[in-house]
Amino acid sequence: MEIVGFLVPWIIVGLVVIFISFTGGPGRAREAYMTRGGRGFVLLVALIYLGIGVAIPAVVIASRGTHVGNSSQLSQDLVRSEPPLVAQGRTLFIESCAACHNLDAVNARGVTGPDLDKVGTVTPARVLSAIRIGGTGQRRMPAGLLQGQNAQAVAQFVSAVAGK
Repeated sequence: MEIVGFLVPWIIVGLVVIFISFTGGPGRAREAYMTRGGRGFVLLVALIYLGIGVAIPAVVIASRGTHVGNSSQLSQDLVRSEPPLVAQGRTLFIESCAACHNLDAVNARGVTGPDLDKVGTVTPARVLSAIRIGGTGQRRMPAGLLQGQNAQAVAQFVSAVAGK
């Protein structure tokens, strides 16, 4: 469907260019449109606008069904099946870490920190160490951003979902 949405405007531009070229340039195209266009041309333009304005949105709306990731029920089932510490870690990660890190499990798209789905094996100890010293110790992440039980919860959550 995205392909159709992308192609339709370019097809219309192509039809306009063809119309202009066959009528002898922009000046003559304007003249032809104003004088000789007649009802057929007006009807064609009306059909194109109806096709773009009504038909395409109707097709998109009709074909959207319930897909994986398109239902809030799916995410609620996932949260209910998590142990309490991991669920707490999910919430804390979203609040404190998602702005900087990528993590597909929570649809986090941060740009300054590493993609946690691609950093290799992620263990709770590795995550706790990163939280304690500030990432790799190069001062790109604040050291001690989370403490105690909160750090433990985020470590459990990240190690449970990263790269999966």
